[in-house]
Amino acid sequence: MTPIVREILANYESDNPGVKANLARILMQGRLGGTGKLVILPVDQGFEHGPARSFAVNEPAYDPHYHFQLAIDAGLSAYAAPLGMLEAGAGTFAGQIPTILKVNSSNSWATGINQAVTGGVDDALRLGCSAIGFTIYPGADDVFDMMEEIRELSAQAKSVGIATVIWSYPRGGTLSKEGELALDVGAYAAHMAALLGAHIIKVKLPTDHIEQKEAKKVYEGFDASTQAKRVAHVVKSCFNGRRIVVFSGGAAKGADAVYQDARDIRDGGGNGSIIGRNTFQRPRDEALAMLDKIIGIYQGQD
Repeated sequence: MTPIVREILANYESDNPGVKANLARILMQGRLGGTGKLVILPVDQGFEHGPARSFAVNEPAYDPHYHFQLAIDAGLSAYAAPLGMLEAGAGTFAGQIPTILKVNSSNSWATGINQAVTGGVDDALRLGCSAIGFTIYPGADDVFDMMEEIRELSAQAKSVGIATVIWSYPRGGTLSKEGELALDVGAYAAHMAALLGAHIIKVKLPTDHIEQKEAKKVYEGFDASTQAKRVAHVVKSCFNGRRIVVFSGGAAKGADAVYQDARDIRDGGGNGSIIGRNTFQRPRDEALAMLDKIIGIYQGQD
């Protein structure tokens, strides 16, 4: 184990050896192992958007084995997916890459801003997962139920040595569409995930917009002119960098934009990327080349 990983694990002062061992599995895995940087492949978009919208552009991606193999061959840190996706490759790929069981999910037809619990800690144990993953929607009317759900699930996970990843995506309530990606809102959402006991926090890259009128005065004079500076603010909001923070790849975009995001995350002190559609919706060779470039950026090669 490298000194930087030991330093990161030391920030989790209340956690038992099992949780720390599973965090270490993720932090020491793949080509970024030991650097404190992560690249994780999440494939939960089938629930959110449907199979055709997620996989038709790259038909081999309909097969769950495709994603396991992509994450392994690219030298990634972990692979995150809902229950059925992990079960479909659990035997073939057991022990080859740390997995994160996404234990709640939604779909594109629901009118409420909420997710159903679709997996449990017992499933994560059975499948040998290093962590559970859970989405909250700060701002939504149902977010308090979601917070109570992750409190119970996270307590169960910690008791058996499994780490917790929280996707914290602001939406709903009085938030405008622009406000969902606002700097003040993103930092607040990340802080909520830290307060809920997340070991790894997943948020979206913020814009320089300030949404909350109560926060505008606080942010007067704050330099949010670059994405790297905004990343640094989000990281600071997660207990001054005492929690692992990774940033979503977001909607499909051009390769240059994906690479610039990675540079800004690196330069802002973020721990890495959790990037799905921008890789698995490309042909395998292109996806591997893109992930190779992203890993190189986090290694300081670009």
